[in-house]
Amino acid sequence: MGRPKTQTDRRLTLVAAAESMIAKRGLAGVTLRDVANEAGMSSSALLYYYPGLKELLDDVQKKAVERFCTQRAAAVAAIANPRARLKTMLDSGLPTDPDDQLCRLLLELGAYSRSDASYAARHITLFERQVAIYVGILEAGAATGVFKLNAASEIIARGLVVLEDGLGLHLVNVVPAVDHASAMAILTGYAELATGCSLG
Repeated sequence: MGRPKTQTDRRLTLVAAAESMIAKRGLAGVTLRDVANEAGMSSSALLYYYPGLKELLDDVQKKAVERFCTQRAAAVAAIANPRARLKTMLDSGLPTDPDDQLCRLLLELGAYSRSDASYAARHITLFERQVAIYVGILEAGAATGVFKLNAASEIIARGLVVLEDGLGLHLVNVVPAVDHASAMAILTGYAELATGCSLG
């Protein structure tokens, strides 16, 4: 790995190294020394940029939340048909496999939300941004007659995001309770019931 030239570059290198270590070992198994080694620098050099693991993980979470939300919004932005938009949104909400680094990272970091207010606030932001995307799709579909919603758009949207989170947790387990196809069938089935629209 080449030596970054600026503080911003070094911070990005450390964030990437932390993401890699979390993917390999899980959040509980990551230390500052591990991250420093992965980034090709000493622990003392890392401490120049981040005073502790919590501060580094703050940046990891911020960047992961932004990346995930931006990717999902971009995936549906160019699609005009509400049914196709909903299908695309559903397809982007679950880990593709246990090694899906971004989804796994967000699920791992979610554990911090139970004990740290700043993590909890960003976790809520992640949730609400995804809900907002779903609400836009659902309301556009209802307005054009493609969907016949069986509840308020926000309630359906929240249900979809909660389902994604729960199914995602199972999909990244060492021994998953469901496979990706089954998880998608559950998520799609709920979306079809809620919208009165076949998504097959």
